[in-house]
Amino acid sequence: MNETRGSALRPLARVLTDGRTGPVLLFVEGAAGTGKSHLLQELADLPGTAETVRVRWRCGTDGGPPDEDAHRRVPTLWLVDDVHRADEAELRRLRRALEALEPGSAAAVAYRPEELPAPGLPLGAPPLTYPSRLTVLRHRPAPWDEERVRRAAAEALEADCTDEAVRRLRELTGGVPRVVVDLLAVLGERHPPFTGTAAEVEAVGVPARLAELVLSRTHALPPAHRPVVWAAAVLGEPAGRDELIAVSGLGAAAGGDALLRALETAALAEPAEGRYGFAVPLAAPAVRACVPGPVRQDLHGRAARALGRRQPVPWADVAEHHRAAGDTRRWLGAVERAAESAAASGRHEQAVALLERTLATPGLPPRSRARLAPLLARSAVTGLRSDRTVEVLAQIVRDASLPPAVRGELRLDLGLMLCNQMGRFPEGWRMLEIAAAELREVRPGLAARAMTALSSPYWPGSSLDVHRRWLAEATAAADVSGDEPMRTAVLAGRAGLAMSCADPGAWELAKELPAEDTDPACARQAARGLCNTADFAVWLGFYERAEDLLAAGSDLSARSGAPYMEYNALGTRLLQEWWTGRWPGLAERCEDFVAATADMPFIASDAYVVRGLLAVAQGDWGEAMSWLSQRGTFGTEKLPVPLGATAAGGMIRLALARQEVEAAAEQARAAWAVVAGKGVWPWAAELAPWAVEALSRAGDGAAAHAVVRDFSRGLGRSDAPAARAALIWSRAVLAETEAPDREPRDGLLRAAELYRQAAAAYAELPRPYTRALTAEGAARCVLAADSDVGTGPDAGSVTGAGAEPDTEPGTGAGSGASPVPAADHGDTTASPAPTSNPNPTPIPDSAPAPDHPATPAAIAELEDCARSFTELGAVWDAARARALLRTRLPARKGRPPGRPSHADELSPREAEVAQLAVSGLTNREIAATLHLSPRTVEQHIARAMRKTGALSRRDLAHRLGGTP
Repeated sequence: MNETRGSALRPLARVLTDGRTGPVLLFVEGAAGTGKSHLLQELADLPGTAETVRVRWRCGTDGGPPDEDAHRRVPTLWLVDDVHRADEAELRRLRRALEALEPGSAAAVAYRPEELPAPGLPLGAPPLTYPSRLTVLRHRPAPWDEERVRRAAAEALEADCTDEAVRRLRELTGGVPRVVVDLLAVLGERHPPFTGTAAEVEAVGVPARLAELVLSRTHALPPAHRPVVWAAAVLGEPAGRDELIAVSGLGAAAGGDALLRALETAALAEPAEGRYGFAVPLAAPAVRACVPGPVRQDLHGRAARALGRRQPVPWADVAEHHRAAGDTRRWLGAVERAAESAAASGRHEQAVALLERTLATPGLPPRSRARLAPLLARSAVTGLRSDRTVEVLAQIVRDASLPPAVRGELRLDLGLMLCNQMGRFPEGWRMLEIAAAELREVRPGLAARAMTALSSPYWPGSSLDVHRRWLAEATAAADVSGDEPMRTAVLAGRAGLAMSCADPGAWELAKELPAEDTDPACARQAARGLCNTADFAVWLGFYERAEDLLAAGSDLSARSGAPYMEYNALGTRLLQEWWTGRWPGLAERCEDFVAATADMPFIASDAYVVRGLLAVAQGDWGEAMSWLSQRGTFGTEKLPVPLGATAAGGMIRLALARQEVEAAAEQARAAWAVVAGKGVWPWAAELAPWAVEALSRAGDGAAAHAVVRDFSRGLGRSDAPAARAALIWSRAVLAETEAPDREPRDGLLRAAELYRQAAAAYAELPRPYTRALTAEGAARCVLAADSDVGTGPDAGSVTGAGAEPDTEPGTGAGSGASPVPAADHGDTTASPAPTSNPNPTPIPDSAPAPDHPATPAAIAELEDCARSFTELGAVWDAARARALLRTRLPARKGRPPGRPSHADELSPREAEVAQLAVSGLTNREIAATLHLSPRTVEQHIARAMRKTGALSRRDLAHRLGGTP
């Protein structure tokens, strides 16, 4: 029961449960379908009123109850419906019954106010003389709000409705419950099945019950009065009196009479003061469809002229009316005005939708196509295109009759869409090259824009030298053109390329971007430059400095109407939050971004990758691989170079954690070739440590050394803090993996020192997750170096496979070898523990001797890492660090003899294993993480399921949610 309905029921409930209370009369008024009958049923079912006699009366059907029921002396509840249909005799009987209400009795009288014979008088004239003891109330059921419509949709349909679909349902139905339910029933029977979109809601048509009601009311009007209803149907929205009469074509006097009659018969309503139309907006198309064709065209023509007198002129509506009137010339002129107006105010998606529909019309005059197609292309590049946009433009650009300048401009915008919004780089690159050639002589400014796009190193393919050559050509072309927006575009390209290459001059170039320019075209290019430069700065590791650029770019994008750049900035912010450890709510923000761009997944590629990296850190490896591979929406090879390298680093790490070493090495070779071919070496930062580890553990030491050597040479002295930290990390990985073959202890200590340097570098950025990973590496190497165990393949396995069952925390390692995970480093993923190193760093059978001075510090560092992982929410990494701690804690730090009882609750180890199990890891993967045998893991999971009462791993996840 909603709150307003509850307030209507309370007075009657009070009377019926207390026979001494005076009688109550409740008038329930509302249009058809607003829930009046449902309210009467709720009154009939009121709890605690079993002794009350119910008298039901539906007027206009059977004449009502027998006369003697009017004189009951027992508590009675009268439930009277459809009073607007009562004849004079029924009204007289009803009035007598209401005048005779006794204490402890009540009546609810429902009616449609728009159909009362005497407006405002439900019981007829003259007004009823109410007894002084009678309390009279009036209640009007409120229309459903969006939340109530959403609940109704969830109950009626299998598919979830988008927010836009729910909003459209509410708008079309006016929130009238009966209409909402009927429309949902139609959607439920739809074939193909309803998928929850607003477009499907709009296309479903008018429910039969609503159509019959509005058409019957229209037909009840005299033929001379019907045009005013038809005019309301053609306009499709409430309108003022004069405008409605003008569209009807009736003239002032006749139109005024017709409007009054339409209101009296409820054919029309007054939804807002002085505005007339249909009570339920969805009724309009039902009436419109029944208007004879020639008459309807005349109505549309008059509607176009009437709307043209509004200020501002709603050009999109004017265009639609001219089209429906059959006036092609005026239609196309209004479309052009509408598109220009929408683009100027930043409503690019509206402009794109209008132009797509128009350009897809068969038989469009070539001159009109040449005028409208560039408008579509510009809005689609600045805003957000659809697949249909690309299809329409690709078809138009093949038209040989197009002027070269127009065709070149279309190729430019089409190329930008293919590259930036769809990830179709090879096609987009070719399109941009052709556009640059076509425009060089006829439109040098636009040619400069095409060349600037070709200078961006973000896309896979050409090398850095190629991009630099294109930038030089773009600069020359912009200077020749004298086109200020294109000069700004080239400046934005220069700043972006400089920042991507870690050129210190990039910051000064970014300052030159005209962020305060009042020219919208210049402002949009400046916004692009600020957002792109901020993105490249984030990849370099300048998180605080990038924040100012990102804020300025986001603000300017919003002010200048550039939604594509707004999305770009949002993706950059997600990456920044991942690296700087702002993880609370980050997974949800990524998923919201993906959902908001569901039909354009490439735009959300940053969100896919960040969500995948979070899943790795949280131990949800199945989800991690799905997100890192973009959930199958497009191939990872289509990702921009830095993002592709980051995703590859994450997937290499997953492969290593699953002991798929050869697959990891192959992926490392392929990903490294892409980065090396591009030549923008700072972008190797999220790939290099994982590539080195994969190649080393696959036995390809030469390739691992080559990666480190090329990375170092490529960086040179460039100011790229994230990449410099990654280079140190890569050297640490190389030192650790090679230590067993050379000088084990000295090699491990050298690796530990490198890991410490990397951790310090990441702490400066700051990058807390990567700092913890590299600090963990330092501690791991120190502990291994200080052990007395020999090295070599027989000393143990990095993944823990074959380890003996563990003991409770603090009791030390089990009786078998308990190996150290191989270098587990990276910020591009949470830490799947590295897997089988051909020369693993072993772990001793028991705690190390206390006379190694570095060991206590390493243990303290490892404990700090475990805390950092836990605070971040990196479940997988925290479990791995704690598992290593358990193998290394000195005996004096163990618990007292004897094992605590965990008969009815999970032990710490059972809880840890269960948490990893429900996050998606297999028994073997959990064993590798925690240095247990798979059999021990299986036993822990079985005990956890028994103690929680879980029937399966999925059920265990639900049970753990409520377990302290």
